[in-house]
Amino acid sequence: METAQSAAASGLRTPLRLRALVRGAVQGVGFRPFVFRLAQDLHLSGFVANAPAGVIIEAEGNRHQLQTFLLRIETEKPPLSRIEDVETHWMAPRGGPGFTIGLSDETGEMSSVVLPDIGICAECLEEIHEVTGRRYRYPFTNCTNCGPRYSIITRMPYDRPNTSMASFQMCPECRAEYENPADRRFHAQPIACPQCGPQLALWDASGEVLDLRDDALLQSCEHIRAGAVVAMKGIGGFLLLVDARNEEAVAALRRRKLRGEKPFALLWPDLDSLRRECAVTDQEALLLCSPEAPILLLQRHSGASQIAANVAADVDTLGVMLPYAPLHHLLMEELRFPVVATSGNLCDEPICTDESEALRRLHGIADFFLVHDRPIQRAVDDSVARVVGGREILLRRARGFAPLPILCDEAEPGVLALGGHLKNTVALTGRKHIVVSQHIGDLETPQALHALARTCSGLQELLDSRPELVAADLHPDYVSSRHARTFEKPICLVQHHYAHVLSVMAEHGLAGPVLGVCWDGTGYGIDGTVWGGEFLLATREDFTRVAHLRPFRLPGGDRCMKEPPRCAVGVLHEAFDEKMPEALDLAPLALLGAETVQTLVRMIEHRLNAPLTTSAGRFFDAVAALLDVSQRNSYEGQAAMRLERLARQIGAAPAPWPFDVGESAACLQIDWRPAVRHLVERLAAGEDQVNLAAAFHETLLEMICRVVAAVDMRDVVLSGGCFQNVLLLQQTTVRLEQAGRRVFWNRQVPPNDGGIALGQALYALHLRLRQQRKTAPCV
Repeated sequence: METAQSAAASGLRTPLRLRALVRGAVQGVGFRPFVFRLAQDLHLSGFVANAPAGVIIEAEGNRHQLQTFLLRIETEKPPLSRIEDVETHWMAPRGGPGFTIGLSDETGEMSSVVLPDIGICAECLEEIHEVTGRRYRYPFTNCTNCGPRYSIITRMPYDRPNTSMASFQMCPECRAEYENPADRRFHAQPIACPQCGPQLALWDASGEVLDLRDDALLQSCEHIRAGAVVAMKGIGGFLLLVDARNEEAVAALRRRKLRGEKPFALLWPDLDSLRRECAVTDQEALLLCSPEAPILLLQRHSGASQIAANVAADVDTLGVMLPYAPLHHLLMEELRFPVVATSGNLCDEPICTDESEALRRLHGIADFFLVHDRPIQRAVDDSVARVVGGREILLRRARGFAPLPILCDEAEPGVLALGGHLKNTVALTGRKHIVVSQHIGDLETPQALHALARTCSGLQELLDSRPELVAADLHPDYVSSRHARTFEKPICLVQHHYAHVLSVMAEHGLAGPVLGVCWDGTGYGIDGTVWGGEFLLATREDFTRVAHLRPFRLPGGDRCMKEPPRCAVGVLHEAFDEKMPEALDLAPLALLGAETVQTLVRMIEHRLNAPLTTSAGRFFDAVAALLDVSQRNSYEGQAAMRLERLARQIGAAPAPWPFDVGESAACLQIDWRPAVRHLVERLAAGEDQVNLAAAFHETLLEMICRVVAAVDMRDVVLSGGCFQNVLLLQQTTVRLEQAGRRVFWNRQVPPNDGGIALGQALYALHLRLRQQRKTAPCV
């Protein structure tokens, strides 16, 4: 008689067929070749294939072999892959020899993750430097571990016919690599070489071809050395390049691009030379050299610099990236000095992606065009990040990060969120995840609206998803909110600051209640006023406004965003009232002129184009104007950045200024008037700018801590553009954690308006769930 032990052993040897659906980031990362090699190693038969839902595997062997197979898939998966779940079914064996990579199945529900564009891997980088190799100095070298993905794909599944490489026929050598299971280019969809792949060309400003291939790259370097502006077609769009050491060249680029004073990003040759200009921690070095390779904000060393003063005059940081694509490496190895690498567009317009479009839109900006013939399917800017308190924070989410999804168990397809007006992104829900698009930008121009519409349609087509519910900002005049009405679907309007808070909750899987501290420039409040210094008690279903900054008026409305002294007049009028004339004698306001100041006062008193606001961002602007730090914002956040730079120059934190916290209409109100009156006294006494800037930050910190203590919630969420301020974010986190709070802030999406589409999508999902529960039949 067979024993139980021998029967179990016999069962393990019985042939079975396993069908597995692997969901997640499993296309474009070498997952199918990995499964193929693993199946061969375990002597399994069957196949692996791409499908809209992920990767389908059918493998046949005994139970022990198949269990080992599943375990090794989880533990040995390609480094860039991310498995969300594996759905398995056991079936009767069918027989058949060998294991193959099958044709993609293009039917079924779309739930597969689209991978971002990935920086060049070490093997490919070494290969472009091999003098005797067939890809020597080839700027489009890639393999299954690196290269373009999101910017070249037209639809899922991720196969060559569904990418920009469809028109490039593989040469025999590339075909052999593509079909060789032992080669790292086995089923690498963008595979190419100098004989069969994309090529470079250098054009002049009229579009005439000047050079081809490597000569085009070398001649471009000569033009940059000579001070010219070169527009280079990269992975996700054009970059404008100019010698970062050449002040005249940088000034010309600013003038032509209408850039104003906003700092430029830099492309640096290598990490070693970068360390001579900036302080780079080990964590920052890893991020710079990672496959995502974002622009990273780094602290500059004091003293002499090789960078022209007009590259980043306002700040003590530099936005720097290292070469991430073969083209960048070849370019920077030839130049050996840092270059400005800014988006190829006119100010407020979306980035150019097509060479003919660039020739037209960048006419008068670029002197030369370094182009190539691989089409870009979607515009993808460079991401921007920084490290705060040992944690990474994204300030712009694009190449390297988008469109990786944010996991969300309750998510299901059918919701499209259109974000805000500035730093716009959109979000589309899928099965157990929310996909947030790449950075689109400020919706200030017709071209930007076109980019919004194109991103919405492109994301829907790529993910094979059509919205049944559209989420948008509560502000009726936002371009994104107006665009929501074009879908002819039910619209869910979400309050701006609540969406900020929800974005953090979505990232961290928080159900609430949480206390959300949301400080930014402007957002339309549910009472019709301009919010911006908010404390919200929030769940995923609703929120209550529990505290805010005391309101003040903005004479001239939106003009206050550009002109901080207007904010100062509004703040002083609220703080002094009948003593207003004395306060207006401050030297910084004298620059406005007495007549202008009196006009602004009358606008406030008569409430003519002087909306009420609780905006922390405009409060920053007011203090910056009073300290004579900034009299005009040429870009968003400029005054606040200058204040932060001053405040960081001091060692020990000064005492905070006085303020009160009291009840107002069943809501706590931070009365900052005593602080402003104290500031005016200190200015009259001639106190140093640096001390005052530091004391201002300490006052804001104390305001937050006092309200958090009064509301007494364990979980605190920080979001909104003001929390891009490293000093404020870091000190608030430390103080609240010391007080026993759990503090959360944005990590996967920006704390600025680039993150609110995620929050809008989460709210809309829960609205749908509530509606479904109401209409569900009773059982």
